[in-house]
Amino acid sequence: METATTPPTDRRFAVALFSRLRTAKGQANPFPVYAELRARGEVADAPWGGHLVTGFQACDQVLRSREWLEPDSRWRARQGHGTRWTAPSSREMSRTLPALNPPEHTWVRRSAGMFDRGSLEQLRGTVDRFTGRFLDTLAERLRDGEADFNALVSEELPVATIGHWLGLPSADFRRLRELTHDQVFTQELLPSASQLALSDAATAELRDYFMDLVRARRAAPGDDPVSRWIAVWDTMESDRDRADEAVYFLALFVLLAALETTATLLSTMTLLLLEHPRQWYRLLVQPEFVPAAVEETLRYDPPTHVISRVASRDGLLGDVEVRKDEMVHLLVGAANRDPARHEDPELFNLHRKPAHLAFSGGVHYCLGAPLARLEAQTLLRQLVTRFPRLTLVRRPTWAPRVAFRRLLNLDVALS
Repeated sequence: METATTPPTDRRFAVALFSRLRTAKGQANPFPVYAELRARGEVADAPWGGHLVTGFQACDQVLRSREWLEPDSRWRARQGHGTRWTAPSSREMSRTLPALNPPEHTWVRRSAGMFDRGSLEQLRGTVDRFTGRFLDTLAERLRDGEADFNALVSEELPVATIGHWLGLPSADFRRLRELTHDQVFTQELLPSASQLALSDAATAELRDYFMDLVRARRAAPGDDPVSRWIAVWDTMESDRDRADEAVYFLALFVLLAALETTATLLSTMTLLLLEHPRQWYRLLVQPEFVPAAVEETLRYDPPTHVISRVASRDGLLGDVEVRKDEMVHLLVGAANRDPARHEDPELFNLHRKPAHLAFSGGVHYCLGAPLARLEAQTLLRQLVTRFPRLTLVRRPTWAPRVAFRRLLNLDVALS
């Protein structure tokens, strides 16, 4: 990065745009707002400080470069007492894998050792079985009329899959899902005080839950990831309490990463295909396009729309000056529809060559991406086979978020 002078940007313009993103209309379709912001340049000043990045090339550059860092615990502490970054939930998240920087990130990621080809093959049958079970429930509800696909399938499959993998009691799944929905607020772009309070309470309960789990697995090890992580960390950390806490942070990260975003992917994928009946019909006659449908969903409307990084030194991003420790918010939801990267980016097109930033990039590329793809592809293959006449009853509503997309319902019926 070279040094230059930042041109003045109208922050009031960005304030007005973000106010629109918080409306019901903006939640349902934020992309016109992104397009207006991109028209002002691929890097713009954020109203609250830092910068907003909408261009694909600039976002990709930041994600791949080691000169851009996660806002880790040291960075958060420097923001001062009473800021969102020093909230208890934020401090807790700063110790999970996604918020670590090398070299700590490197050895914690290696210790996780998950979702390689072998472990995915072991999970394939489990995902297939759970998918069939939840679609059985959907079929029963559809006999009586309409059903909420989001509640019956999208929210159930991820927690059942990861819960089974971690060896958690199925009776706990509902509460873990509820806690995840509240916890994610601390990772939002601009959480309110009330949202942070919900996140703090959820994080505290999740800590108690997983620390109890780690202690139980240490006392009675089994053939499960938590027991294996304990064994790994005992070779890396001589202090048993610190080793147990490291395993807790891995388990917390896995749960949070596996539930919220995957559920959104499953519902968004189904919604988009029902809104584009030609593409739905294509899958009926050409199921080999299922992987392409998943990738195009990830491009067109990814579960995560914002990824944040901080600069490791003064320099330039595009033609805008960024100072050391200054934050940039990568609007990957906007970048995925950058016309400089994709022809006709507003077109939902299964023939498109996959190119998106839905799973981040570089050293922080999502560890759970293979599992998310497995769940989405398995669901879609079974869905189009079993419910070829599935139709959308009404437009869904969305949670009041900017960074983490979440459908609150997806009402469907059979035509």
